Amino acid sequence: MPVRTSRWAPLAAAAALTAVACSPADAAPPPDAAPPPPVVVLDPGHNGGNASAPTEIRRAVPDGRGGEKACNTTGTSTDAGYPEHAFAFDVAGRVAARLEAAGVRVVLTRPDDHGVGPCVDERGRAGEPAGAAAVVSIHADGAAHDASGFHVAYSDPPLSPAQAGPAHALATALRDALRRGGFPDSDYIGRDGLSPRADLAGLNHATRPTALVECANMRNPDEAAVVSSPEGRERYAAAIADGVLAFLDRNA
Repeated sequence: MPVRTSRWAPLAAAAALTAVACSPADAAPPPDAAPPPPVVVLDPGHNGGNASAPTEIRRAVPDGRGGEKACNTTGTSTDAGYPEHAFAFDVAGRVAARLEAAGVRVVLTRPDDHGVGPCVDERGRAGEPAGAAAVVSIHADGAAHDASGFHVAYSDPPLSPAQAGPAHALATALRDALRRGGFPDSDYIGRDGLSPRADLAGLNHATRPTALVECANMRNPDEAAVVSSPEGRERYAAAIADGVLAFLDRNA
């Protein structure tokens, strides 16, 4: 799927030229300068080092609703052993490349697939310091072998203005893009590809529009084949990037 163009690509190119042309002394933009491109935070689920740090990832952190949850988990995998953390990081990198090509600035919650954490509460708050217009957490599920399809979760009941409407709009844009990409709605959780959740700390702590994409059921043999292939991961990345850009376009 080709990279979708956006209204911010010219702004990003102009900003790059300005950065080269200006010295530190005159780096301040002129009064009529174009606004900076939007920022999107991508949160690849789990991490490659989590399994080797059980004490750290099991420690309790605030769940955003007055309770506690484990800092993180190891995630799931296909029956053949392809791990969710590797899938999520690979797809996030592909989404980032597409968004950056469209002129969006991307921030990732983890720089590689070898570390531990971050904890879910830290991931949930990542959008605020980044000044994010949208935050997307990327995962894959581990359900019964005959269950299939994607679902997009958002925090409900909402705990902040961003969760009250914008998060649902982001989740819907991602749902619609995944459908256009040929992926079926989940047949085992949520409704119409959407899943309102009160139990996900990474969504509860969000103060920016945030949604979590469970791309597929990794225990389903057919979907395991898709998530395990570079071509399949590129399809997921194209759909997620398309959904993010659609949301940004509507809220520019």
